[in-house]
Amino acid sequence: MKKSIYKFTALFAILFMVSACEKEFLDTYPTTAVSDSDVLLSTQNAIAALNGIHRSLYQQFPVLGSQGQGGEGSNNIFRDLIGEDLILPLAGGSTFHFGFVRWQTHRNVNAGDLRYMYHFYYRIIGNANVLINGIEKTPGSEADKNMIRGQALAYRGWAHFQLVQLWGERYDASKTNTQLGVPLMIENTLAGQPRATVEEVYTQINKDLDEAITLLAGYTRTGSAAKSNINVNVAQGFKARVALTQQNWAAAATAAAAARAGHALMSNAQYTSGFNDITNPEWIWGSRQISDHNTFFWSYFAYISANFNSTVIRTQPRAINGLLWEQISDTDVRKLMWDRTGANVPIPPGGARVPYQNNKFLAASSSLSIGDVPLMRSGEMLLIEAEAKARNNDEDGARQALFTLVSNRDPQYVLSTNSGQALIDEILFNRRIELWGEGFRFTDLKRLNLPLNRNGIPNQLLVIVSITDVPAGDKQWQWIFPQDEINANPAIVQNPL
Repeated sequence: MKKSIYKFTALFAILFMVSACEKEFLDTYPTTAVSDSDVLLSTQNAIAALNGIHRSLYQQFPVLGSQGQGGEGSNNIFRDLIGEDLILPLAGGSTFHFGFVRWQTHRNVNAGDLRYMYHFYYRIIGNANVLINGIEKTPGSEADKNMIRGQALAYRGWAHFQLVQLWGERYDASKTNTQLGVPLMIENTLAGQPRATVEEVYTQINKDLDEAITLLAGYTRTGSAAKSNINVNVAQGFKARVALTQQNWAAAATAAAAARAGHALMSNAQYTSGFNDITNPEWIWGSRQISDHNTFFWSYFAYISANFNSTVIRTQPRAINGLLWEQISDTDVRKLMWDRTGANVPIPPGGARVPYQNNKFLAASSSLSIGDVPLMRSGEMLLIEAEAKARNNDEDGARQALFTLVSNRDPQYVLSTNSGQALIDEILFNRRIELWGEGFRFTDLKRLNLPLNRNGIPNQLLVIVSITDVPAGDKQWQWIFPQDEINANPAIVQNPL
């Protein structure tokens, strides 16, 4: 396995950033492009390049692109499909995502979506590196340079975090994490890189995020696409996610509280309005779509919405795990995000109705798949704060954080009296229903060292899922590196097949 995966990825990613023959590697927001030779001529050009990274989070991948590969929203769907809460309910419907549900795609070296996700994050890292490593010498104000470098560092830390959660073994705070992670990319190079240890990857992630938090401290986002940018709240949110995964409970709680500062929870009316509007006060970070940038049949909403008129949504509407839905209080607004019979869901013309059908995400219309993509919300930060405090022997603080969230969703909710594992279980239950469809279930199961358990789900078809149980710690929790990377990078070591 000496011929492995990273040289091609490095080459692929960096060509988007430093190749003189690729003239549109950094898509700007909204319509123009800046060539690699011009990116660092001024801070204005560098900002345009940074906007290109923002846009890449909801755009189709320019080289590997195929239907269903629509940026981070698509990746969120892929990760949730590997869990047990996002259900594909119809045997005769679209088969597009069966590979993820069956635990095949992320273990298939030739799978296009596997290759796509791997290159997606390294492309962001490579583009960020151009700015990180060159912005200091660029003419312009220090404030602009701090903002550019800070956002680029946050992107690099976030992308490495997304990668190591999937391709590395889980982080275990009780040991020295010398298990192999992913290649660390902090320089502009085409040379294939070996896999750093999981500990080394997390050390670099935290270094990048800490510097980003410092640099972004004085930055204020403005404009209609403001929340597409990364400010100090977003960087703190990344820090909270990382600390939670590393079982650094005190840091997770502190960063989560800082991340949600200034972002009030949404009203119940806003909760039922489609999860498609970045002006929602609860959204800390998201991708702002512009109406003239139609995402057609490859966007997040073409695959997760209730109402867009795609083959996928018409024939294979998304549903929630029926066991999970039945546990939600009838007075909780979140129960309305799915319909027990499907009768009240605004399906597209000719669409199917199924039990426990998704009603959470709505596209602009049945003929327009655009919508703003949620990437970080203060609700998530409250759940991180609650879990971290519960695990750090601050149960009163955990109950209060949970109450702040759940009482907003359910007016009948009272302050929890649970303690110990029962309190943690209550928090994790709320995490499952609150963040459904937003990309956290697989990584939550992995970080918690829990097994996959799909047994007894009433609206699940065995002919679709094929696999109902995967033990915690099984080799299948590690994603396989793509074959093209294996072929090109002699420094890489493949995960156990």
